[in-house]
Amino acid sequence: MIQVNATMPSGQLQELKNGEMISHDTSELFANKKVVMFAVPGAFTPTCSAAHLPGYVVSADELKAKGVDAIICLSVNDAFVMAAWGTAQNAENLMMLADGDGSYTKALGLEMETAAFGGLRSQRYSMIIDNGVVTSLNIEKPKEFEISNAETILSQL
Repeated sequence: MIQVNATMPSGQLQELKNGEMISHDTSELFANKKVVMFAVPGAFTPTCSAAHLPGYVVSADELKAKGVDAIICLSVNDAFVMAAWGTAQNAENLMMLADGDGSYTKALGLEMETAAFGGLRSQRYSMIIDNGVVTSLNIEKPKEFEISNAETILSQL
C-alpha cells in the first residue's frame, strides 16, 4: 500500500472533457504540482454524492488558495460515468478521473473487492501529492467517512 513519502506509481487515468476522451499519464499529472486527490468507492453512491464530493466542490477555491494546483476525484468507474457525476454535482473545478479497470487503484494498493456491489472498487481516501510524492494520506475504515473529507485536507495544507 502507498505510504507517506512514497512516489506515486506511473499509470493512466481517463477523463471525458467537452466530449473528448483524454488519457492522463500520472507522472505528468503530478509533476511539479501540488495535487489533492481523493477516491470514492463509486460515483452516484450515497456517501460519495451526499458528502464526499460536495465537500471538495465547496472547498475548491479555498484549496486552490492554499497552493493546490489540481483537485482530483478518482473512482473505479468509466470516464462517461465520472463526467456525468461531475456535471450532476457541479464539479467543474475538479478533475473527475476514471480508473476504469482498477489498475491504478491496485498499483496504489488501495483496492477493495465489493462482490455484487460492483466488484473491484477503491477504498475511500484522500491524499496530498507534492511533485509526485505523497505528503499526506487519509484512508477510511470500511463504511466510514471521517478523515478523507475536504476539511481534513485543508487542515493538512
